[in-house]
Amino acid sequence: MGLIKKSPPSVRFVAVFSAEDRFLRIALERLEAHWGKIASLGQAFDFVESPYYLRTMLVPRPSETSLDRTPRALRKQMALFADPYDPAELAADKLQSNRWERDWTEELTSSQDDSKRLVNIDPGYLSMTKLVLASTKNREHRIYLRDGIYAEVTLAFRDQVWTSMPWTYADYQRPDVLEFLKLARKGFTSNLASRSSTESDS
Repeated sequence: MGLIKKSPPSVRFVAVFSAEDRFLRIALERLEAHWGKIASLGQAFDFVESPYYLRTMLVPRPSETSLDRTPRALRKQMALFADPYDPAELAADKLQSNRWERDWTEELTSSQDDSKRLVNIDPGYLSMTKLVLASTKNREHRIYLRDGIYAEVTLAFRDQVWTSMPWTYADYQRPDVLEFLKLARKGFTSNLASRSSTESDS
C-alpha cells in the first residue's frame, strides 16, 4: 500500500481579464485583500487569442451605468500569490470567484444580467511541476472536483521550461506568459527555500 503524503508545496495563481485595465487593477486589489499578498504580477496584455469571451463581457461607457455589450478587445493579467496553498481549496476558489464576478459586476455597473461580466477570474495553483486551472467545463482531460468544478493541468514544468499540453490555451503558450511563469516559479522556489530554512532553524 502506498504511503499517504501531504500535497506538494503550492501557491495560488489567478488570471483576470476585462475590457479595461482599470478593472484588472480593481479585481487584483480585491483578490489580494481576500487571498493575501501577490508575490509576482505579470504585465497586462491584449487577449487576442480567442474571441469567445467577447460576447460575455461588459464595457462601461463614461457614465458607468450605460453598457456597451460588444467590446472590441480584452486585456488579461496574471498573478501568483505568496501564501502557501492547499490544492484541495481549488473548487472553493472557483465557486467564490464566480460569485465575485457577478457581485462586482452588479456593484460597479448596476447590471443584473448574469450572462455578462465586467471581469473574468480564472483561479488555479502553481507547484514545482505544474500549473493547474479550475474550470466549469467538462472535457476528456479534466478531473471532476465537486459542485460542477473541474481541474486541468495546463502546463508542466519539464527540463527547466514550461511545456504545453495538446489542450493548453493559446495565451498560455505565449512567450511572454511562459517567461512570466518561469520567473514566478523561480520566486516561488526561493520563498519555499527560505521558509524551509526558517522552519529548520526554529
